[in-house]
Amino acid sequence: MGVDISGILVKHPTSIKDNSGITVSVDAFNIIYQFLSSIRGEDGEPLKDASGNITSHLSGIFYRTATLLQNNIKPVYSFDGKPYRLKNETLKERKAIKDKNIAELNIAIEAKDTERIKSLSSRINYITEGIVLESKKLLDLMGIPWVQAPSEGEAQASYMSRIGKVDSVISQDYDCLLFGAKRVLRNFTMYGRRRISGTGKFINITPEIIDLNENLERNGITQSQLIDIGILVGTDFNPGIRGIGAKTGLSLIKKYGNIETVLKEKGKTIENLDEIRNFFTNPPAAEVGDLKFPAPDRNGIIEYLCKEHSFSENRINAILDQIAKNYSGANQSNLDKYF
Repeated sequence: MGVDISGILVKHPTSIKDNSGITVSVDAFNIIYQFLSSIRGEDGEPLKDASGNITSHLSGIFYRTATLLQNNIKPVYSFDGKPYRLKNETLKERKAIKDKNIAELNIAIEAKDTERIKSLSSRINYITEGIVLESKKLLDLMGIPWVQAPSEGEAQASYMSRIGKVDSVISQDYDCLLFGAKRVLRNFTMYGRRRISGTGKFINITPEIIDLNENLERNGITQSQLIDIGILVGTDFNPGIRGIGAKTGLSLIKKYGNIETVLKEKGKTIENLDEIRNFFTNPPAAEVGDLKFPAPDRNGIIEYLCKEHSFSENRINAILDQIAKNYSGANQSNLDKYF
């Protein structure tokens, strides 16, 4: 969800091949929710192993990470920690929506409405502690570093971009720009078409890149003013001001200079304004040392995915063979320098 400032942003089409050679931080929860929602069987149920354990997240992480590695892109996953206290209202709203979907799903099941069941099922997802631990284990086996954020995962991912540890952030949320991510890659791990929630319609998915400095210069604003616009529009930490969208927010901030003056002119207030602004400016983040990308543990991956979770050994081996080309023989000296 997050802040919707898309109306004032310049976005450029991109592709995985266009970004070969970069390091990216990945908002882990953001992408795992995508996998749980989209990687499902014909019956609308998430993928499961022979014991009935959900494996959509493992499938998504393995195949999408493999695609990045095959294209010489090094990912670092950032996992959510304790939610920021001002996010509680947003979390309550999300729970209410989920409860509503569950109630409607039960009605659809009674009515044997297959399409409705599929649609609603894809909206009801939970990232459990088990899913997090399984995801981290698979990343370890693949030789992919991950960071446990003290608070918001997207803030951690953006922090790594701010300090130059990574080149871009993979996330669907524009909040990353408010947190100072230099470049954000959206739709980067999606391909083809995506179903519009609650309808039978599909839209084409195109990977895009958003450059923070380009957008600040184009709009004639500072990073602090971008944060002010986001707060006026509404974030996960505040509801915003009714009637103010991204374009109106931009116009007001350019006219009055800062959010305090805008609020004074409008006769409005925003609770915890300074705290929210400071959270975007200086979010809690874990320090990150040298990033290492060792070769995947083939035997460990086969044991974990195929023996424990019923993945096809032939398919997993085929992907590992492709990844191995980046770590083998003739190219190893260059890779040592690169990694």
